[in-house]
Amino acid sequence: MLKRLLATAFLTSLAAAAPASAQDAPRIDTVMATVGETEITLGHMLALRATLPEEYNQIPADVLFRGVLDQLVQQELLSQNQEGDLSAIAQLRLDNEERAITASEVIVEVTDEAVTEEALQAAYEGAYGGATDETEYHAAHILVETEEEAQALVEEIAGGANFAALAQEHSTGPSGPSGGDLGWFDPGMMVPEFSDAVVALDAGGVSDPVQTQFGWHVIKLNETRMKEQPGLAEVRDELAETLRRQALDAHIAELEAASAVDRSGSDGIDPALINRFDLLEN
Repeated sequence: MLKRLLATAFLTSLAAAAPASAQDAPRIDTVMATVGETEITLGHMLALRATLPEEYNQIPADVLFRGVLDQLVQQELLSQNQEGDLSAIAQLRLDNEERAITASEVIVEVTDEAVTEEALQAAYEGAYGGATDETEYHAAHILVETEEEAQALVEEIAGGANFAALAQEHSTGPSGPSGGDLGWFDPGMMVPEFSDAVVALDAGGVSDPVQTQFGWHVIKLNETRMKEQPGLAEVRDELAETLRRQALDAHIAELEAASAVDRSGSDGIDPALINRFDLLEN
């Protein structure tokens, strides 16, 4: 609906400026229009504008202003002329929308209070304060089906054959076309047998055949480096999100413990009902 209103506004009032407020400094309660006795304020317009996707940022302000105001006016006109009660589905949606908006207000309040400089510093120290620098490994491998194939490759490499070329020719793993290169990784990212073999190698060394659930590997350790712990600034957003989630979870748990929440009505109900949209039509 808003897209149609904006298109109409663009064609009919492209050159028109946004209506000027009678006040020097408009506020959110400044009335932009009235429909009967109902006031549509700047706050109503801004609340709608804040929900629009980024594509609307490209629309000239005068066109966007008129389109948003027209939509609110038309919605109010239609709302005031609603005859009878709302349909069941409309009332259910309205209930959910009111519940969601109210809940979001509480979420913001609870989570914003949780993210303080002191809390961030404590969370950082808890996550990284006692951590030691870890070693990262840059390795390559050749994956084959049998131990005999792997041993033959080890002997070829010992004789001076190029590891990357052999990987491109023989490896059945996805890294084969790139010479078996696995990039940088922490040992925990690999299966234990593979990790143990990598850790035991010196830079430039090649392993004996190593068996894992994927087959037989010949591994070459290219180099190692120390993985430095991130600074607070690097993980600030991540820690803040964790604090918000923890605060919200704790608040909800506290509310539920103090409330009479009874979910027994859902006991024995077929979960497939969640997809029975046809029930809304009855």
